[in-house]
Amino acid sequence: MMKFRFRRQGADPQREKLKQELFAFNKTVEHGFPNQPSALAFDPELRIMAIGTRSGAVKIYGAPGVEFTGLHRDMATVTQMHFLPGQGRLLTLLDDSSLHLWEIVHQNGCAHLEEALSFQLPSRLGFDGASGPPTLAHITVVLLVAASNMAALGTEGGSVFFLDVSTLMLIEGQTLGPDEVLRSLPDDYRCGKALGPVESLQGHLRDPTKILIGYSRGLLVIWNQAAQCADCIFLGNQQLESLCWERSGSTLVSSHSDGSYAVWSVDTGSSPVMQPDVATVPYGPFPCKAISKILWRSCESGGGMPRASYGDRHCVSVLRAETLVTLDFTSRIIDFFTVHSTRPEDEFDEPQALAVLLEEELVVLDLQVPGWPVVPAPYLAPLHSSAITCSAHVANVPAKLWARIVSAGEQQSPQPASSALSWPITGGRSLAQEPSQRGLLLTGHEDGTVRFWDASGVALQPLYKLSTAGLFQTDCEHADSLAQATEDDWPPFRKVGCFDPYSDDPRLGVQKVALCKYTAQMVVAGTAGQVLVLELSDVPLEQAVSVASMDLLQDREGFTWKGHERLSPRTGPLPWPAGFQPRMLVQCLPPAAVTAVTLHTEWNLVAFGTSHGFGLFDYQRKSPVLARCTLHPNDSLAMEGPLSRVKSLKKSLRQSFRRIRKSRVSGKKRAANANSKLQEANAQLAEQACPHDLEMTPVQRRIEPRSADDSLSGVVRCLYFADTFLRDAAHHGPTMWAGTNSGSVFAYALEVPAATAGSEKRPERVVEAVLGKEVQLMHRAPVVAIAVLDGRGRPLPEPYEASQDLAQAPDMQGGHAVLIASEEQFKVFTLPKVSAKTKFKLTAHEGCRVRKVALATFASVACEDYAETCLACLTNLGDVHVFSVPGLRPQVHYSCIRKEDISGIASCVFTRHGQGFYLISPSEFERFSLSARNITEPLCSLDLSWPHGAARASYSLQESPKLSQANGTPGIVLAPQSRDGSPNPVHSQGADTPEPLEAVLSPMSIDSATSADTTLDTIGDITVEDVKDFLGTSEESERNLRNLVEDEARAGAILIK
Repeated sequence: MMKFRFRRQGADPQREKLKQELFAFNKTVEHGFPNQPSALAFDPELRIMAIGTRSGAVKIYGAPGVEFTGLHRDMATVTQMHFLPGQGRLLTLLDDSSLHLWEIVHQNGCAHLEEALSFQLPSRLGFDGASGPPTLAHITVVLLVAASNMAALGTEGGSVFFLDVSTLMLIEGQTLGPDEVLRSLPDDYRCGKALGPVESLQGHLRDPTKILIGYSRGLLVIWNQAAQCADCIFLGNQQLESLCWERSGSTLVSSHSDGSYAVWSVDTGSSPVMQPDVATVPYGPFPCKAISKILWRSCESGGGMPRASYGDRHCVSVLRAETLVTLDFTSRIIDFFTVHSTRPEDEFDEPQALAVLLEEELVVLDLQVPGWPVVPAPYLAPLHSSAITCSAHVANVPAKLWARIVSAGEQQSPQPASSALSWPITGGRSLAQEPSQRGLLLTGHEDGTVRFWDASGVALQPLYKLSTAGLFQTDCEHADSLAQATEDDWPPFRKVGCFDPYSDDPRLGVQKVALCKYTAQMVVAGTAGQVLVLELSDVPLEQAVSVASMDLLQDREGFTWKGHERLSPRTGPLPWPAGFQPRMLVQCLPPAAVTAVTLHTEWNLVAFGTSHGFGLFDYQRKSPVLARCTLHPNDSLAMEGPLSRVKSLKKSLRQSFRRIRKSRVSGKKRAANANSKLQEANAQLAEQACPHDLEMTPVQRRIEPRSADDSLSGVVRCLYFADTFLRDAAHHGPTMWAGTNSGSVFAYALEVPAATAGSEKRPERVVEAVLGKEVQLMHRAPVVAIAVLDGRGRPLPEPYEASQDLAQAPDMQGGHAVLIASEEQFKVFTLPKVSAKTKFKLTAHEGCRVRKVALATFASVACEDYAETCLACLTNLGDVHVFSVPGLRPQVHYSCIRKEDISGIASCVFTRHGQGFYLISPSEFERFSLSARNITEPLCSLDLSWPHGAARASYSLQESPKLSQANGTPGIVLAPQSRDGSPNPVHSQGADTPEPLEAVLSPMSIDSATSADTTLDTIGDITVEDVKDFLGTSEESERNLRNLVEDEARAGAILIK
């Protein structure tokens, strides 16, 4: 007689409370360089910098760990940004001519960024008649007059409006139209062409009641606001680009569209000045590009580039006395500023640093040292200096290994001994505690490099760069055309910046990386089937690299590789700098991209897989152990390689449509054999009829079994080493597991000679591999990950963790189990019998497919000693689910990534402590946390100085939930006041606002768990099905920004001293 135990209705309140102490979803910080920057500002008093983007994001940076993020409600481009010095207030101008005032405010001891006020100037002010104010078409320039808490707005129509910053309301009676200026001009100048838009506004250094106005035609006017008249007039005729004062206020400099600049003397009386004191074209007499921005710091100057021969370059020129240097950047210049003395008592500016914001990176130069070296940036590093192809996270890095990696990185970029300048943007204080453990983020790149990043805190700092290109002879040896330049070349170019998106050879691309943190050994696998085993060395060495090849086809007939050739390794001893140096190169044949890799340093074994099969290599004896072909007879697509992408895509689309038609046909035939199908459905429901499914179980979806002859069914998706029971329940030993795209799992028993007591290396005997088990999943869903659980249901420790007492030894007395995660379900099998124990059909319940999984430790915020090991899963819909282990009971789920963001989903990587990273743009990682205790977020403060009598803008304190930022980071935004004082509506939730904490299913009591955990390596291949929804979206249109940069002293484009 069968007994059914029904659970009582309602959730367990004790378990619900425990879940709130374990799990919480937060998007915490964005690492990397802002995508599509469009504006720059610098506060010289607070030493903080702001960057605006085309998506409307505002990011403020100070000292490492001091970061603030805000987002305009409208997805408009930020064209200008201006700080009120020392006040922590920022005025932004968008391309729709709207103004927004942001303030850094302190609450509960921490500072955060809030939008206080917003203001939209109308196209025509509310006056009738010809005597009314002029039409306002578009704001071209903004000047903040901090002393009077006022802002001047220059427009395309040539008018200047004045705004009260504290209320963002126009000051009546102060508007300056072009007609008033024309009355002060000589008749012959007035009768010419129109003055044009206001190109530049500068405050007067001696008298705060005066402003310097520059018009596009070339006219310069010093306007007296108090007397409402022009004090000085400079009759320029060359199209104006920017203006800047000399420190004393007696001289000003103007830059023009023909690549020239002119110096004007102010102390010349009231008569109009016809000619400048000095006018020169630095790169003449050839036609030159415009000098879009000029700064004068003591005795420096800048110029445009000759249009004829260097029109495609992005340059900033620095002139000091007779020394001229042309800084040549690899991406477009957005803006720049100098860090210099702003104290009135100082006679000179004494510039310390030049910060240049480019479209793809931020470069800071030390101006106090001859040669002006680049200052290493502690954050805002361009992650995409070469396109990111893979990533991995290593938690709890030992202090010794960390110090060795940092040392190797310092040897790569030694700083001049005379350079005493550290990072000049030092505003604010970070209140975050020192991280309890060190975390490494590894990124593989298209140019064959692997970069090591310090991911322990808020600031993602570069530590070390490993390059694998030196081992191979590439198709086109990288040679910069400027390297052959002679000393007589003009202009004197100097290459600056590290953004280099071009790869010497696409075959160098890194596909998989794995690092053993206890032995400092790692494996790097690439696009052309190359598998490199490397070891960390503290000193440079010159040595030859052993090379071996493995044929994964095993002489199978009927398959011909049509893809790229293998990379040719260099022969003989090669010089290797300090750092990770290659010891062994294993070449897979055919040379297809490596899709999975794993390393076991205790056994000296490396396993790797491609679309053709998998191999096992003994890198101690430098000999192959095993090669297994996983190709199906119809896997012809796997032989074409990535270079046959068009043909592959067409074939994949054809096969997708065939599957659709096949499913429709099978639907029509379903009525003929209704009885058999009904029995099959009942059998599936019976499998699911376990106690936790009897409550709130959603209707299961029908899943079409995948055909065995689908293309790319032989792709190896995951590899795993484990010391477990495979042959019988009495003897455990080394095993290797492999999962494929067709739902096949191969388990091999390994004969690894045991190391003798007191010796780290094992004997030089042959390692043998014997196939122990072979499992075929019913629906043939791709196997995403495999992990073995010990007798207590905990993941096995990493190599050397247990033997060096760095983790609790696994329970080898009770029965082991293996967790197999496919794209459709999770299933736990007992070992060694491999009989099903528990499972959860995610696709049937939720209608989604698994993309990434990892085992992670979730520590309780209420009890320091309590933690649970759970399974974190990311689906193709962008949702994150958490399951108990080994019970596979759903705990919580959250909406994390937009389902249309297939590249973000494919790039996601989980950490061992419940955090994760994914790419929100080619240059930015979004960091998120699933743990209620382990959260890495900016906590900082600023010392603000408000002027006497200044009132903070009033807020409508309807604090909304964390809004979804431009790229996903949440931030608190308050409802800003409009011009008339009424609060503007603020959406309570953004499009990607995470749902409240909730469990999908009410779980039963959790199984025993500890803090031991294992991260499962997965590959998120983008398939045709993933691309379906994405193909219909249109690309963001490029806006033609007429003036991205303005001539404020704190933002720049060309340096002058």
